[in-house]
Amino acid sequence: MAETTVVHLLRHGEVHNPSGVLYGRLPGYHLSETGRLMAQTVAKAITGRDVVALYSSPLERALETAAPLAETFGLDVVTDERLIEARNQLQGRPVGQGLAILRDWRNYRYFWNPMRPSWGEPYPEIVRRMRLMIDDARAAARGHEAVLVSHQLPIWAIRMAAEGRRLWHDPRRRQCALASLTTFSFDGDRLISIGYSEPAGSIDHGPSVPGA
Repeated sequence: MAETTVVHLLRHGEVHNPSGVLYGRLPGYHLSETGRLMAQTVAKAITGRDVVALYSSPLERALETAAPLAETFGLDVVTDERLIEARNQLQGRPVGQGLAILRDWRNYRYFWNPMRPSWGEPYPEIVRRMRLMIDDARAAARGHEAVLVSHQLPIWAIRMAAEGRRLWHDPRRRQCALASLTTFSFDGDRLISIGYSEPAGSIDHGPSVPGA
């Protein structure tokens, strides 16, 4: 009989970003006080789960989100570049309300192909690295559970791919809130279900930056 293995994809908590920029892979963006509370809330919510492996994107906000989990489960955080935020040519630019960044004429040269997308890392490349990461985490935690701390777009892209949906999409429609868990369950090597939960959903926070 095959073993059940569970891989949780955890989006980082709220980031201190008073200038409202698309921070992407830029260094120096840390969790806000609310973001730290979110991370602690998630750790408390899954206390008692059979988590034996913990991985994180190398960016500060992800590592800080992983820290309470490491303490809760007595695990070291393994950093892996495959969990990093998607590459984006617009990082460092003000986001504005909604998709205001798309209405700035200076950015038009990046928008020639939204299905790729032309402004950043191609969706298939994001899916490829995330799939490999999940496969490695599943092997390391076989018969148990693993947590992978990553970012909104990488998590959403691999979920869409796993569900057989098209990869290009409206960023406003992503179901991947701050500090949310997207959970992949496997029977042996076979994916049997994908779940979604928001353990820190009751915590008030400001607007989320798309793709953060």
